[in-house]
Amino acid sequence: MLHACRVFCATSRAIMYLVSIFKIIGARVMTLHHIAFWNVENLFGPENHPARIPWVADAMANDLRGWTSDLYNTKQDQLARVIVAMNGGQGPDILGVCEVEDRPVLLDLATRISTATGRSYDVVHADNENDRRGIDTAFLYDTSRYSVDPATIFNHFVIRRTGTRDILQATFRTPEGRALICLANHWPSRSGGAAESAGFRSVAGETLAYWHRRIREEAADADRACVIALGDMNDDPWDPSVRFNANATRERGDVERAQSPRFYNISWEYLEWVSQTRTGTTRTLDGTLYFRSDGNVFDQILLSRPLLDQGQSAFKLVNGTAGPEPTADMISHRVGEGAIRFGLPRGNAAENVDPTGYSDHVPISVTLEEGADIAV
Repeated sequence: MLHACRVFCATSRAIMYLVSIFKIIGARVMTLHHIAFWNVENLFGPENHPARIPWVADAMANDLRGWTSDLYNTKQDQLARVIVAMNGGQGPDILGVCEVEDRPVLLDLATRISTATGRSYDVVHADNENDRRGIDTAFLYDTSRYSVDPATIFNHFVIRRTGTRDILQATFRTPEGRALICLANHWPSRSGGAAESAGFRSVAGETLAYWHRRIREEAADADRACVIALGDMNDDPWDPSVRFNANATRERGDVERAQSPRFYNISWEYLEWVSQTRTGTTRTLDGTLYFRSDGNVFDQILLSRPLLDQGQSAFKLVNGTAGPEPTADMISHRVGEGAIRFGLPRGNAAENVDPTGYSDHVPISVTLEEGADIAV
């Protein structure tokens, strides 16, 4: 009886997964791809993490004092719970992340979500050994849906005197041979003041725009290459670093008509959004994270022209699918608060860690349709 139940449950989950991938519109079968991003906030290995870079161990010693294996595993479990809930409980197909320490930490997370979903996730990662906290960007992806040629992985550095952030680029190729080029972003923080540090994020925006242009010059499908940039920009969609430097606009039509490389910033579609909270109430939120009681839409999704226009391309945006994708349990019911943080111990875990928390950012996601050179 127990064996039969397990077989039934496994079969049901497999059927739900296939339904989440394929959708029939008229006579056309749509193959769907759920692409997500999450700043998981300070996902470090435990205090005695053997793979830790020595200078990171020195720089983070105070913050990680008391970061036990139990706390580390609890943080991992909390993150995995949210990730598994994405995409209707099937987990994302591709997940970009930032604020992760290293590959071993990422593999721990990939193992958890693989076990929970029955899928097989692997990691795309390149160490950013220049960041003052040693935090990286990365991708987790379902190996049954994509292959990644190591030759297509690039790490674009954004340099500042007090630390370095990176933009990780990877090409995900489907079994049908169609390529989706993804860039995971984590732009320099606002430490020292938003205005005082704005120049560093302008450089990050310029770096992204430069590589968007280079992709169009070098990709096999040239200016029809499907490019999606996701990340924590540490600026809002209306800030100059995003609008002017990254060349990302709220005007979709301008992008569809543009001959030069421009992005449509779909985060303008979720400046406000509604969520249930941990206590069961419903509230409207004004950002993907809150700082000093104010909401910011720092977590953004930027789409290249071929994903939007009427021309043929490997993938197209599924309209109306972009936005935050938290679980209700991670959202505070209090005005002026957003996602509930997990925190780091800083020598006093009882005071500084909430083991029921997650991250100060909410995850965001969008769905793309794959087809045989789709023309809308």
